Amino acid sequence: MNNIHILDCTLRDGGYCNEWRFGLNNMKKITSGLQEAGIEVIECGFITNRISYDPDVSKFVSLSDIAGVIPSNREGKLYVAMMNYGEFNVDDLPIYDGSSIDGIRVAFHKRNLNEALDVCRKIKEKGYLVFIQAMVSLNYSDEEFLSLIRSVNSFNPYAFYIVDSFGMMKGKALTRLFYMVEHNLNDNIWIGFHSHNNMQLAYSNAQQLVSVQTNRNLIIDSSIYGMGRGAGNLNTELFIEYLNENAGKNYNLKPILVLIDEILSGFYQMNYCGYSLPNYISAAHNAHPNYAGYLDDKKTLTIEGMNDIFDMMDEEKKVSFDKVYIEELYLKYMARGQTQEEHKNELIDLLRGKRVLLIAPGKSSVEESEKIIKFIDENTIVISINHVYEAVAPHYIFISNSRRFRDLPEDKRNSCIITSNITAEGVYYQEKYKELTNQEESVFDNAGLMAIKFFMRYNVEGIYLAGFDGYSHDAAENYGSSDLAFVTRNAILDAMNVGITKVLGIYKNSVKIEFLTSQKYVHI
Repeated sequence: MNNIHILDCTLRDGGYCNEWRFGLNNMKKITSGLQEAGIEVIECGFITNRISYDPDVSKFVSLSDIAGVIPSNREGKLYVAMMNYGEFNVDDLPIYDGSSIDGIRVAFHKRNLNEALDVCRKIKEKGYLVFIQAMVSLNYSDEEFLSLIRSVNSFNPYAFYIVDSFGMMKGKALTRLFYMVEHNLNDNIWIGFHSHNNMQLAYSNAQQLVSVQTNRNLIIDSSIYGMGRGAGNLNTELFIEYLNENAGKNYNLKPILVLIDEILSGFYQMNYCGYSLPNYISAAHNAHPNYAGYLDDKKTLTIEGMNDIFDMMDEEKKVSFDKVYIEELYLKYMARGQTQEEHKNELIDLLRGKRVLLIAPGKSSVEESEKIIKFIDENTIVISINHVYEAVAPHYIFISNSRRFRDLPEDKRNSCIITSNITAEGVYYQEKYKELTNQEESVFDNAGLMAIKFFMRYNVEGIYLAGFDGYSHDAAENYGSSDLAFVTRNAILDAMNVGITKVLGIYKNSVKIEFLTSQKYVHI
């Protein structure tokens, strides 16, 4: 099985986990370690005209920049970069002289097929090895795929790929596509396979493909630690061990393990990549994994709700991530449902001139519970947000998160003020979800801010905040109860802190707002 080759895409696909900020020295260590391990093809990152060059980022604006991360002695290994169609002017590409990368992988969607293949031809004319990456191969009909193969045959690139962009390809579909390529592609063109792990199939699919009897040269893509977009990729360390044991290969595993230990485990801990239910759902719907990431980052949806939003998507919109589109779907989904204002006049009378104490589930609500209890008097209306506060019985519970409502004890629901995105009966009050949102993207439906906006309309004396801590990078520091904790990217947490502070600054112009417990990561 010496016709099997590995292409490691850690510096390119793995960059989705750390915004490609590996650091220049780390990039050099990764390419050197991969070369020492015996990996035949090493991808250095993206080449693009859409950024300014940063030496610590594996997105490059010129081939001379890429040359800086390639070992001086290549030991016969191939070095490549990926170009997304439309993101680099091929006229800027110099004639191949061996001083930088050897080849370019051109990734494109079906709608750009003809124009992308023209780019591929130009790249080949300049002397580079060309790898054809027709993304989401399963989106092609058989006739469309055969037509693509015929077009590829006309200019004979180095490699043609079967691409499982969304990690939803089953073994049977992979085998069918492989034989279609095997029987119709020019004999001298290598066949590649790029997979994602959204359904945990990358490893088994790769094993199945290399077990096929063929004289073709095969390229299997992988990344160290499985780093990659969505649920990540086939793990380099796992697959080279498999090939050593089952295919007569002789890869050196030790340099890969050193890279994991010294470099990549740190990135992994800062931003987990791997299998998750949201990534599974995106794959099951044959949709771009960034949609799952967007919805998961909201931390407001049940898995069923997320699945409902995918059901709402147009098929043609699933292929490429469109942030505006998914935001519109999310808002449409959340704004659905009924309102229930039977007790509105009662609330108006109850709240007029009163102090409203909003108790969020931040850690300070537990650490400073005595202070909270001491503050409460007959002129104070106590509201807990998205949880049942244990230190004192709240008058009402404000909930805008369907996950939190689902976990609420049944006997507490008749005192709930909820938003219309939640399907429920027997609650005290239900307000239109959209009425309580704000204009700050990172926190536009933050439960605490929605609660403030709800109660500031009732002529209250003031709103006092307990447990409104904001978000630490350490998830264990964010909630009084570990049951409420969630893990997300640090950049999102930072944006939420900035957003909450900004919106509080706006709301204080309409109502008196004061922190009762210690301010931590947000302030007025």
